Amino acid sequence: MRSTTRGRGAAAVAGGLGLALVLAACTAPPEDDGGDAGGGGDGGGDVSEECQDYVDTYGDLSGTEVTVYTSITAPEDEAHIQSWVPFEECTGADVIYEGSREFEAQLPVRVQAGNAPDIAYVPQPGLLNTLVTDFPDAVQPVGELAEANVDEYYSEAWKGYGTVDGTFYGTPLGANVKSFVWYSPSMFEEAGYEIPETWDDMIALSDEIVAAGGTPWCAGIGSGDATGWPATDWVEDVMLRSAGPDVYDQWVNHEIPFNDPAVAEAMEYVEGILKNPEYVNAGFGDVSSIATTEFTDAGYPILDGECWMHRQASFYQAQWPVYQEDAVVAEDGDVFAFYLPPIDPENQPVLGGGEFVVTFSDRPEVQAFQAYLASPEWTNAKLESSGPGWVSANNSQDTSLYESPIDALSAELLADESRTFRFDGSDLMPGAVGAGSFWAEMTAWLATDKPTQDVLDAIEASWP
Repeated sequence: MRSTTRGRGAAAVAGGLGLALVLAACTAPPEDDGGDAGGGGDGGGDVSEECQDYVDTYGDLSGTEVTVYTSITAPEDEAHIQSWVPFEECTGADVIYEGSREFEAQLPVRVQAGNAPDIAYVPQPGLLNTLVTDFPDAVQPVGELAEANVDEYYSEAWKGYGTVDGTFYGTPLGANVKSFVWYSPSMFEEAGYEIPETWDDMIALSDEIVAAGGTPWCAGIGSGDATGWPATDWVEDVMLRSAGPDVYDQWVNHEIPFNDPAVAEAMEYVEGILKNPEYVNAGFGDVSSIATTEFTDAGYPILDGECWMHRQASFYQAQWPVYQEDAVVAEDGDVFAFYLPPIDPENQPVLGGGEFVVTFSDRPEVQAFQAYLASPEWTNAKLESSGPGWVSANNSQDTSLYESPIDALSAELLADESRTFRFDGSDLMPGAVGAGSFWAEMTAWLATDKPTQDVLDAIEASWP
């Protein structure tokens, strides 16, 4: 798909009143008929205060064009396209969108062929590292204005994930939180259960559910060629809690081996839930059924009253209406989620993921657009044009714009300075491990009861 937003004006954002008002202000009519009132920053007429701020910050970019390449395709692409309209209308730049399901395979091909887009949305730090390593002259360092925005509006960790060998290449875009446990508020209330605040509380609750004749957990790691990744998320989330962020970083960077005792300890915690036949796998079968249950389906037994808890990321909210059309995701709804409790109350980390904005040109309009995408103004415009399922880690965003309570809770966790954020470990590891042996060995761990030490040894041996 290839589309441009030029000429759409306020009609393009009819779904977001606040954004439409900004556009109305930005395209104020001229005082006389002697000039061209087009969509650009000076437009030949008076410029509103809102648009003047854009021009003062980003410059008059009339007649320029910025191409953006992403993995986000229709219909999810429309919210991104709409969020760019204030920038286009006020600066005069023309931003052209292209989404592709073959993005990750095609982006390196295009860069190598000299046909790189101006900007790409890169979904993993590992891919960013590969692009910089393979095409050091193509990927451009972040410009001063964009870097200043990141320094002001994002935590230091996010800047670190966009940095390769000491150079800042990728500004943060969207985010997601993986440290969630889904549950039924009405089931908990009826049974008199409280949301656990510590890991020990969660295990005690699981035992209480078993004693009452229930099955506390349901899980599934099936995902086509990517089968196994939900199990790696379990290990990463627990590793952050059992070993702490510093050891987690050493593990991800292979400063300690994959079969280090700290990793084995994290696996023991996970084993205590996922390989406990009394705890799993409600609605599907025994422990081995976790390996063959699709992750998209794994939480559904909660809606049927067959299981009580399911650990999965914030983006899983999109799955509930697929199974039950009128399912309400809310604190007093059919399903909601709580923060995966800490093992040590003094260490309450957040595991998540996100995308990064990478440029392949240092033209002023490209640098300006990257800076806009790192600003609270863009974040708020994106929130106004988006439905549930998109979250930002920008600490100056207007959180009242979130329609989904899970998204609002995710943003709250990401902005909480008392919590340490860490990126999904498998996305940071070499592809042969993070998207290879780690997935495969965790699948074998559940499907065939492969011993933990053998699993860790095999992954360590695969590290390139």
